Amino acid sequence: MSTVLAGHGLTKKYGSTTALHGVDVEVAARESLAIMGPSGSGKSTLLHTLAGVVRPDGGEVLLHGERIDNLGENRLSDLRRKRFGFVFQFGQLLPELPAEENIALPLMLDGLPRGRSVSLARRWFAPLGLDGLEKRRPGQLSGGQAQRVAIARALVVQPDVVFADEPTGALDQATSEEVIRLLTSVTREQGASLVMVTHDPDVAAHCDRVLQVRDGRITSHQQYTVRP
Repeated sequence: MSTVLAGHGLTKKYGSTTALHGVDVEVAARESLAIMGPSGSGKSTLLHTLAGVVRPDGGEVLLHGERIDNLGENRLSDLRRKRFGFVFQFGQLLPELPAEENIALPLMLDGLPRGRSVSLARRWFAPLGLDGLEKRRPGQLSGGQAQRVAIARALVVQPDVVFADEPTGALDQATSEEVIRLLTSVTREQGASLVMVTHDPDVAAHCDRVLQVRDGRITSHQQYTVRP
């Protein structure tokens, strides 16, 4: 499969601490990649660097072979909004907006009219088991429902890559299983790649590949059977 996202020789320092030591990583089209490691290992720094949230001090990040880490801030922000989707541990939904508008928000921020944005957002309710929740605000949703709304928000822009930082970290085991199955399957069905940080080996096992990171270096990786 073709490479969608790549990091070559990624180095990142915070003061006297080196968070990444010349890391190389590639993500194929429609592949799901889990990044694991102990606290402070550099796993979140690696995800944020690949996502263009953090700029590397050395090395380069490429999307479809084009370097992105050296883009100006406005162009990089535009790229993140249009080409990447994000799912966070606590959803980060806007509490004053109903579910349908939370999902539609990236489209509205990109200039699409509200009516059209909400119409496109509503298409995600049935596939993600959210029927009937269109008008509910985040405070009226369960943890699992809120994360499914966050997944829909990440996918509504039809991104090349979805980045997920501990997407099941605040959920119980049964809900985690449900959410991670949806995240990996729907992302793949939409033709996007998934890069996910998790501390949970059961969650990581749903991905095609798992990287272990320690002290800013990739120490091992495990390849699972890639689904067709």
